[in-house]
Amino acid sequence: MISIRKYLDGTRDAAAAEAPRPRSVPKDGDLLSLCLEAYRTALSGIGRASVDACPAVGSAFAKTLAAIEESVAANPSPEAVAAADSNVQTEVENWGRATARHYRQKAAEVKEILLAMARTAESVGDRDYRCALQLNQVTENLKSIASLDDISQIRLSIEKSASDLKSSVDRMTADGKAMLDRLQAQLAGFEARLAEAEQIASCDALTRLRSRLWMETQIEQRITAAKPFCIALLDLDGFKHVNDEHGHLTGDDILKQFAAELKSACRATDLVGRWGGDEFLVLLDCHATQAGAQIERVRKWVCGSYSITRESGTLKLPVLASIGLAEFAPGETMKQLLQRADAAMYANKHAVRVGNARQGA
Repeated sequence: MISIRKYLDGTRDAAAAEAPRPRSVPKDGDLLSLCLEAYRTALSGIGRASVDACPAVGSAFAKTLAAIEESVAANPSPEAVAAADSNVQTEVENWGRATARHYRQKAAEVKEILLAMARTAESVGDRDYRCALQLNQVTENLKSIASLDDISQIRLSIEKSASDLKSSVDRMTADGKAMLDRLQAQLAGFEARLAEAEQIASCDALTRLRSRLWMETQIEQRITAAKPFCIALLDLDGFKHVNDEHGHLTGDDILKQFAAELKSACRATDLVGRWGGDEFLVLLDCHATQAGAQIERVRKWVCGSYSITRESGTLKLPVLASIGLAEFAPGETMKQLLQRADAAMYANKHAVRVGNARQGA
């Protein structure tokens, strides 16, 4: 479980931090298990970091690392670990090259936008120069009329000057419209690419909910505006056991299903995001009383049995979530608000464990 406590690092007592905790020396078998667990955790962390660094490329890389992690868990032999290490090295190199290509492409698109703007400005300048020459010619024709004595010649000269003037204005209008049409078409294409890039950056690759960074931005905006709002932090209970017992692909399926149920249970005005790992965050633009009733309804909706389709058949797994709700207090920071939601969530988790223990007794 990726706890929000990592995000709130630094709040522990300094004296406790200075005092080293006694650790027992593990046996050889335990040491191997610890090393394998640390290796698997590192692979998961690398996968999540790759998604944060480049969502467009990191999602596939994270899935590949998850598959390698599962192969190590299924066959924890030296040969399997060596093969996994070689695969990881190859995949990291491939991901690095793919990420570099992705950002080079984005840089090229920005360059294309700048060049299009420059070409447009140049075209406008050329058009204005041509039109200025044409208008200057018309002006010279009109000046020459003053030196004419024959009325018929004056009339012909005026008619020609008027015709030339109308032709110049028509060409200016046609050139301007064609240029505007080209520019609008280019801008439409650039806007579509920008919207797609923003959508990818603001969404979690696995669940398609909003990303943590996007949710943090929304929280900061509400704090700045001093508007009343609440946040609810949801943490799936026992999710690590699901990954260890049934594999990360099953865990990913659970996360995607849970995210879809959470999204459908929330109101259109509620913002829903994946906070990290098996944690989700809901932002509600209301006071605690209304938010509490809404979150209780969400709890009843999202908690229950989830079905996973596998080659061996359908697997049903119970999914429960601990929820911590906190209302923004004027003057507090986002970190302080998250601390209170985190504390409320762990208090809820502890109360459930105590209640289950009493029922078992």
